[in-house]
Amino acid sequence: MSQEQYFSVHAHLKINVEELGDGEQVPSEVEFGREIPVAFRIASQCGDIDSSVEKEIHALRHDDGHALSKYLIAQNEKINLLLGFMLAQQDNPKLRYQTETFGASSLTFIAKKAFQKGQHIRLKLFLENPPSAIYCYGSVYGCKEKNGKYAVGMKYIRLQEEDRDVLIRAALHQQQKLLRQRALERDN
Repeated sequence: MSQEQYFSVHAHLKINVEELGDGEQVPSEVEFGREIPVAFRIASQCGDIDSSVEKEIHALRHDDGHALSKYLIAQNEKINLLLGFMLAQQDNPKLRYQTETFGASSLTFIAKKAFQKGQHIRLKLFLENPPSAIYCYGSVYGCKEKNGKYAVGMKYIRLQEEDRDVLIRAALHQQQKLLRQRALERDN
């Protein structure tokens, strides 16, 4: 699937945006793999494990394993809480922004200063559902002034495929949430 085929949703994710310094370049794929901080590797692996056993846990609910299913879900929630705490330590308030939109190929955010088209950025994305964090690199594709601030568009240029899958699941979750909200509003 090409990057243009992924959809974006309007949602506010906490992100860290770090401009690359003078002489700093986007790492190669191999260097990028080695550079990813341990906390982000663990988050990615936990997300892979969660998605691979999700169907089995739901199957237990319908069988005689309802108590076991509840126990496993509770254990998973505890691990996610600890993981969330660990990942929160990776958030730098000085580099914090919030997305306007995000998807599996790009994101947009509002900044107080302009970014240059083609500028390379180190990104950290913090997701609530699924609970995870993503470490990647992006390139600015656009920057427009908007009410004295700047709407910055960025496409991912270094992103693990597992993390792209997490972004797809997070975007789908946001879309489902919006659809449920609209259905409730229609019913009222």
